[in-house]
Amino acid sequence: MTEKFREDRPDVIVVMTTQWRASAFGFAGDPNAKTPFLDSLKEDSLWLRQAVTPHPFGVFARAAFLTGTRSPANGVSDYFDPLPADARTLADAFGEEGYETAFFGKWQLFERDPDAPVVGEAHARVVVPNDRRGGFEFWEGFESGFLLNDPLLHGTDILEPTRFEGYQSDVLIERFMRFRENRKSNRPLFALISLDPPHPPYAADASGVKAANPEDVVPLKGTTRDQDLRAMAQRELAGYYSHIEATDRAIGRLVSDLKSSGVWKDSYFAFTSAHGDMHGVDGKFRKGWPDDAAIRVPMLLVGPDIEAGEDDSLLMSLVDLGPSLLSLAGVDNALGRDGQDLSDVVRTGGPGPAQQEISMPSVPPFEKQCPFVWTANRVPERTEVFPENDSPYTLENHEKWEFEA
Repeated sequence: MTEKFREDRPDVIVVMTTQWRASAFGFAGDPNAKTPFLDSLKEDSLWLRQAVTPHPFGVFARAAFLTGTRSPANGVSDYFDPLPADARTLADAFGEEGYETAFFGKWQLFERDPDAPVVGEAHARVVVPNDRRGGFEFWEGFESGFLLNDPLLHGTDILEPTRFEGYQSDVLIERFMRFRENRKSNRPLFALISLDPPHPPYAADASGVKAANPEDVVPLKGTTRDQDLRAMAQRELAGYYSHIEATDRAIGRLVSDLKSSGVWKDSYFAFTSAHGDMHGVDGKFRKGWPDDAAIRVPMLLVGPDIEAGEDDSLLMSLVDLGPSLLSLAGVDNALGRDGQDLSDVVRTGGPGPAQQEISMPSVPPFEKQCPFVWTANRVPERTEVFPENDSPYTLENHEKWEFEA
């Protein structure tokens, strides 16, 4: 067996959620978040408290993560732009070095009808062709549609969109576990599990988890005092946290399965999100904004040579995650033009990037989102924002998350 196809290389598994705030965990001090499984996982993880998205909007963030190149240079400059067919991805980089590669879940990087409803079956029934699946050897998921229950899946073994009953996070993780159990290959595995929750619709059923009374939801400090906007924020947060609890349980089952199979101790595992959500902070909602609640993302890293603990200063971006995982796994294969290999910093500590570039390359056509194009330079203490058609301004960053008393 050649070096390229060594069987003893570690598996690499990434779980990427959508709209999960970096603060929305029990271990981060959020009194609303019931996340016992991720709280437990945090004890075995390196928690990067200053991790950020390169773009606080799903399509741009996912394209940047997969290619190691920020938008628009990766070919995705508009919400409805597909990832170019010739884009080289993280799946290609692992696959070229002998890894089996697998994708499960939300894609959001193929062609979609901009006139069709964004939420619903129209986009969920779009079939992503084999050559537009980002180089993944095995692919099972859906283009988009935000069906948090009873998702429509298609892919390598499912030629047409087929409904699978259950909560999306449960279904996708169960499908991945079944795939892994039935694998015939001894090659190392790179897998990406891409989940919608806790993205809206917040009122959708969350695997039977009952939403809290909105009046009992404790907002982040800085949440608007406007009575109507505050009520909307608390109402949406009540549903949001129910999806967090349900998805936490699903991830708990995944980790338990990996541990019981014996692969966990030798594997690399990353839990993160494409971006956060404002939920009324400073009177703002949804994503696309340059504020902490939108641009900071959870980042838990587990691996055989990663020491558990907290890092309050390392500015890792999602665009850095791919190159870093490749290096951690011993794969000498470059990815993209922007992502930095931070594996040595992850392993041993020390200084990382002095700043991170974050941007919104265009304005998606949806209500409540940030209505202007911007670029920003982020350091741990502050974010310098440069709107396209306005004066620059500075946002002071939160070292630690604080909630209202």
